[in-house]
Amino acid sequence: MAAARVPQEIAEEAARLSVGILGGTGDQGRGLARRLAMAGNRVIIGSRDAARAVAAAASVGSPPLVTGAENGEAASAADLVIAAVPWEGHASLLGRLAGALQGKVVVDCVNPIGFDARGAYAIAVPEGSAAEQAAAVLGGSTVVGAFHHVSATLLLDPDVTDLNQDVLVLGDDRHATDLVQALAERMPGVRGVYAGRLRNCGQVEALTANLVSVNRRYKAHAGLRITDIEP
Repeated sequence: MAAARVPQEIAEEAARLSVGILGGTGDQGRGLARRLAMAGNRVIIGSRDAARAVAAAASVGSPPLVTGAENGEAASAADLVIAAVPWEGHASLLGRLAGALQGKVVVDCVNPIGFDARGAYAIAVPEGSAAEQAAAVLGGSTVVGAFHHVSATLLLDPDVTDLNQDVLVLGDDRHATDLVQALAERMPGVRGVYAGRLRNCGQVEALTANLVSVNRRYKAHAGLRITDIEP
């Protein structure tokens, strides 16, 4: 079997990161904040409203490990930033924060999907994917796609001690993708798995619509596992 592990020095670097989460007051953002803080990373939850961010931070942790701030402050203060914003405001928010995100790794976990009477469906993105749109807007940042398929319900559930799934990580910079793989693996039961260049992120984001359909049919919180890779 092929090995999925990243170098030890990268794992140690990931352990030292402070992580900002833009749009972190939603369930996905709060869930990621909770799990990363439980692993020992300092987390800054961002929001358009600093008071909402502070309240969200209080709901998943306590200072100094988890704090809340306005999105721009979170972007400036963090070593690495996760974009967990609604698709509708994705490009405009990142564009406004391009200066604060200069030189940083930005992890995009946004899934451009919609819902109608027939269920969930993928929304076509002119750039190819939300992550590629982020890369186009953030010319001075290194964009990585990851965390698209991790259930917010599981992330927030105090009874779930093993998430039991893989996080697909996509990007064009080897150090950045290794770092995000290592960050994902700080969560219990999670492997970070490199899944290709950023240009392949469209189908990964779109797969979320299929997982929504699986979860609705089977009343589950299904994730993904990749076979034939060493745990």
